[in-house]
Amino acid sequence: MPEIRAIVTDIEGTTSSISFVKDVLFPYARKRLPAFVETHADRPEVQHWLHEAAKEANYIEASRKEVIDLLLRWIDEDRKFTALKALQGMIWQEGYEAGDYRAHVYPEVAAQLRAWRAKGLHLYVYSSGSVPAQKLFFGHSESGDLTTLFAGYFDTETGPKREQDSYEKIAGAIGEQPQHLLFLSDIVEELDAARAAGFQTGWLLRPPQAIPTEPRHPAYADFDAITL
Repeated sequence: MPEIRAIVTDIEGTTSSISFVKDVLFPYARKRLPAFVETHADRPEVQHWLHEAAKEANYIEASRKEVIDLLLRWIDEDRKFTALKALQGMIWQEGYEAGDYRAHVYPEVAAQLRAWRAKGLHLYVYSSGSVPAQKLFFGHSESGDLTTLFAGYFDTETGPKREQDSYEKIAGAIGEQPQHLLFLSDIVEELDAARAAGFQTGWLLRPPQAIPTEPRHPAYADFDAITL
């Protein structure tokens, strides 16, 4: 097995519970999105992402309300469009800074990330959430500020997480041959794409999920079970 020199990790279901994102972050952003757009529409970055959302939906002309309704529908449908993720990230920033919540991480994650970093491994994040949202997440975690542990972040601007090309781009950005990179995720289709690009893979199946007798990827119940 080639030496692992860097680890790329997913967030939801991997470092952190899906329920935190689904039951805390998504409802928080959905409730505040209409007022956020109305009160921040003059900000250039907000204008940019509203325009990108309209373009993604093939709207030639759209009122602000139509774009807001579009974004709310995308939230309800759990769509992964970059424009939505960027706007959600801006709303979540206000929530983190107000102390409305802290990002969940599983109990062993922070210690294991620190141990890997102490061994000289470089750590990266690849999530469907925007890069700013990822930094907010790890900067305001239940285990404190973890951002100093990561060398870089990737989101859907790199490409879809279930496509081989995305992982090839990540390997190029990191500057390592894919066989020296380990990708961790709870989604087997993402792991399939990473393996097709030459990555080593780790499938997180946290309890109560059971590890199959013959898993498609090396499978682990938590980060402590991962052997490098």
